[in-house]
Amino acid sequence: MAGATSVGGCSSVYLPSFQGLRPSSSTVKVSSSVSFRMTLNHRPGLVVKAATTVAPKYTTLKPLGDRVLVKLNAAEEKSAGGILLPTTAQSKPQGGEVVAVGEGRTVGLKQVEVDVKTGTPVVYSKYAGTEVEFNGAKHLLLKEDDIVGILETDDVKDLKPLNDRVLIKVTEAEQTTAGGLLLTQSSKEKPSTGTVIAVGPGPLDEEGNRKELTVSPGNTVLYSKYAGNDFKGSDGTEYIALRATDVMAVLP
Repeated sequence: MAGATSVGGCSSVYLPSFQGLRPSSSTVKVSSSVSFRMTLNHRPGLVVKAATTVAPKYTTLKPLGDRVLVKLNAAEEKSAGGILLPTTAQSKPQGGEVVAVGEGRTVGLKQVEVDVKTGTPVVYSKYAGTEVEFNGAKHLLLKEDDIVGILETDDVKDLKPLNDRVLIKVTEAEQTTAGGLLLTQSSKEKPSTGTVIAVGPGPLDEEGNRKELTVSPGNTVLYSKYAGNDFKGSDGTEYIALRATDVMAVLP
């Protein structure tokens, strides 16, 4: 049961321990003075990852298995209107150039090589892989499956999806309600329908052969909300790249 004492004008409260909050002793002492201290057993919490810095003596890095090393594109320092962006407002780059690839992986009895080659410009899933800094540049070491597609131009509409990825042109959100009232940007429902622009070659089956996807370019589809990676084309058109398994239905 909780209790209280007063020492030298400073009151203290003793709280019982709770499941999931385990102090080093059976109670936690909380003082009413300005500062207080809790001693808790170590518990896992939020982990902030920083780029791994490779010693200068190492000038190359060889990925293993189906991993790929990508040299990251620099983050934008200015907005489209030419305004200088602070570091915190700069978008994390999601693209780069492949500089090294692993030997591939074994699927069934077949050795499957990595599809992308060195020098290929690629787009990868947000938050994928491990950042590595060496030779004065930032790189990303990631699985081949984390690469969304190949992008050889500056416009995402030209993205060539890999594996089981699908590129969809998003249907524009309604600008007005059924009664004709103009909707604000914050109240517009995020659309979850769109037109398939391009599809990947399909995933590998247990024997290492490609399985053709069930959707094709030109299909109008319904997909899972909040799935995949959102992109904006050079003309402002919105696109999304997601796995074929996130496509729920084809609309006639």
